[in-house]
Amino acid sequence: MESKGKYYLTTAIAYTSGKPHIGNNYEIVLADSIVRFKRKEGYDVFFQTGTDEHGQKIEMKAQEAGTTPRAFVDNVAGIIRGMCDMLNISYDKFIRTTDDYHEKQVQKIFRRLYEQGDIYKGAYEGMYCTPCESFWTESQLVDGKCPDCGRDVKPAKEEAYFFRMSKYADRLIKHINEHPEFIQPVSRKNEMMNNFLLPGLQDLCVSRTSFKWGIPVDFDDRHVVYVWLDALTNYITGIGYDADGNSTEQYKKFWPADLHLIGKDIIRFHTIYWPIFLMALGEPLPKQIFGHPWLMMNGGKMSKSRGNVIYVDDLVGFFGVDAVRYYMIHEMPFENDGNATWELIAERTNSDLANTLGNLVNRTISMSNKYFGGVVSDKGVALTEKDGEADQDLRQVVTGTLARAAAKMEELRVADALTEVFALFKRCNKYIDETEPWVLAKDPEKADRLSTVLYNLVESIIIGASVLEPFMPETAGKIAAQLNMSLRSFEQLADFGLLADEHKITDKPEILFARLDMKEVEKKEEEVLAAMQTAAQAANAAEGAGDAGKQAGGQEAEAGARAVIDPEPKPEISYDDFAKLQFQVGEIIACEAVPKSKKLLCSQVKIGSQVKQIVSGIKAHYTPEEMVGKKVMVLVNLKPAKLAGVMSEGMLLCAGDAEGNLALVKPEKEMPSGAEIA
Repeated sequence: MESKGKYYLTTAIAYTSGKPHIGNNYEIVLADSIVRFKRKEGYDVFFQTGTDEHGQKIEMKAQEAGTTPRAFVDNVAGIIRGMCDMLNISYDKFIRTTDDYHEKQVQKIFRRLYEQGDIYKGAYEGMYCTPCESFWTESQLVDGKCPDCGRDVKPAKEEAYFFRMSKYADRLIKHINEHPEFIQPVSRKNEMMNNFLLPGLQDLCVSRTSFKWGIPVDFDDRHVVYVWLDALTNYITGIGYDADGNSTEQYKKFWPADLHLIGKDIIRFHTIYWPIFLMALGEPLPKQIFGHPWLMMNGGKMSKSRGNVIYVDDLVGFFGVDAVRYYMIHEMPFENDGNATWELIAERTNSDLANTLGNLVNRTISMSNKYFGGVVSDKGVALTEKDGEADQDLRQVVTGTLARAAAKMEELRVADALTEVFALFKRCNKYIDETEPWVLAKDPEKADRLSTVLYNLVESIIIGASVLEPFMPETAGKIAAQLNMSLRSFEQLADFGLLADEHKITDKPEILFARLDMKEVEKKEEEVLAAMQTAAQAANAAEGAGDAGKQAGGQEAEAGARAVIDPEPKPEISYDDFAKLQFQVGEIIACEAVPKSKKLLCSQVKIGSQVKQIVSGIKAHYTPEEMVGKKVMVLVNLKPAKLAGVMSEGMLLCAGDAEGNLALVKPEKEMPSGAEIA
C-alpha cells in the first residue's frame, strides 16, 4: 500500500507520582485506537507516550517512601509502561524525561531562550500548588484553592527565571483565529481565549530553587528547569530535535505533530505555553490539540483521597483486555465526561460483547459446521424478492461501515466510530432473524439458500472484525482465527465477496466473551476494594509509625513542660443522659474538602454495615488524604444537620489544646468498624 503520508500523535506523558487509575489510562487507549486506525488507512505513523519524572512533588514522594527520587521514578515509570503493555498499546516511543538525551536538549533549549532574551532572571512571589507545580496570583484562585486541581496552595517566594509570554501572545491569538481546528473541541478553544489569552498573559516562571529534583540550568546550577518547560519539550526531543540546529531526519519528517491528545485539565499548558515556546524556538506549531473529557466514577473525578479509584490491572484481570478497551473507548462522549463502574462495565460486556458480537460469531460458526461441515460457499441464491432485499441491505451496511467509521475518526469522534462497527454486527444479527437459517435447514431444496446466508454472514463478520481491529485488536484476531482467515486491509473492505468458495472454518468455535454473573462482579469488586483499603491502612500505619519515631524524642522532652488544660466544667449529667449517646468505632473510607468552606471536610465513615456522611471542622489539621483509612470514634446518633449546604449524620470526636490544635480520638488497639464504645 502506498503511504498516505506521515502521522505523528503524542499523548500527555504520565506523571510518576504514583500508580495511574483507569481515568489516566483512558487517554492511552484512545490514542492507540486512533493510531491503529491511521496505520490501516495507510499512514506512516509515529506514536509517542512516556513519563514526566521531575518536580517537587516527586522529591517529596521519594522522601516519604525513604528512597531516592531516581529510584522512585524508575519504579513508577515501570508500572506505567507495564500498564501500557497490558492494554496492548502499540506505541513507537516511550520517552522518560530523565533520559539523558532529553535532559541535555532541555538545558540547550533553556540556554538558547535565555541568550535570545526570551528568558530573564527575577523573583517570584505568589501562591504555589505543589501537586500541579504551578504558581498563582490571589485573583486566579477559586475559593482560595488552586483553580486547576482544587487543592490547597501556600505562599511562596523565590528567585526564578521567567519567560516573556506577552511577547508572543498576539501572534498566538492570530494563529488560533486563523486555524479553527488547532484547539478541539471548540469549547476548549473558547475557554483558553476568553480566560487566559484575551485578558493578557503574565510572564511565566520557568525555574525553581526550592528543590533539586529537576534538570539543572547549566549556567546557573542553583536553579532547576520548571517542570512544564521540561515536560512539554518531550514532544520534540523524543523524535530528534536539537536546539543547536542538528535535528535528525526523523524530526524533520514527523514534526509538526498531527495531534497532541491530552486531558482537558492540562489544555492551558499545551495550547498557550507550548505554542509560545515553539514560536520562540522558530519551530512550527502542532496541527491540532484535542482536550478530551474525563472518565469519572459515579459522576465524580477519580481520586485516591475520595476512595473512588479503579485500577486497570484489576479490571483486565477480571474482564479481559479488550472488554476494558471497549468500555473506555465506547462510553466516552466527544466532549462531556464519561462514567465508569464495575457494574457498568459488566453490563456493557454482557449486552454488546457477549450478546451482540460473541453470540453472532458463535452462532455463525456453529451453524456452518452443523449444516455444511464448516465449509462456506456462496451459491448466490435468493429464493424470494424479500431474500434479495435482505441480502442487498446487509451488503450495503457492511461495505459502508468503514467509510462511516473513518468519517467519525477524522473528527476524533472515536466512540461514534466504534458504534458504527457494532451497527454492522447488529445488522448481522438482524439478518439471522430475517433469514431463519434453522428453518431453511429443514428443507433440502433450500440448501443453496442456506449456504448463501451463511456465506454472507461469514463475509460480513470478517469485514466487521477488520474494522474492529484498531479498537479491539486481540478480539479481531481471535475472530479471524476462528474463521480460518486473515484480517483484511482497509483497501479490501469496499468489496463484498472476497471470501473464496469452499472455505473451511474452524470446527470448534470458542466463546469470545462469556456472560457475567452480576453477583460475581459485585463480589470481585468488594474483594478489590477491601484489598485497596487494607493496603491504604498499612501505608498509613507505616507512615504514622515513621512519624512517631521521628517525633518521639521531641515529644517526650516537651511533655513535662507542656501545660495541662482545664476547660470550663459543664453541668453534671445522669447515667441515663449519657446512655442516650451512641458512640462507635468508624473507619473513614473516603474524604474530600467541602466546596466554598475553609474549615470543613466531608468524610464517608463506615460504621458496621452502614456508611454515614460526617462533616467536620478539621480542615486546618488534616488533609483528605490523611483522613482515609483512619479508625475514629464517632457519635452516631446525633441529629442530622446541614453544614455549608452538606448533610452531616454524626460527629467525629476530637481532642483540642489551648492553642486550637485538634487531634482525632482513635482506639488505642485495633478494633473492628462498628465496635461500640461504652
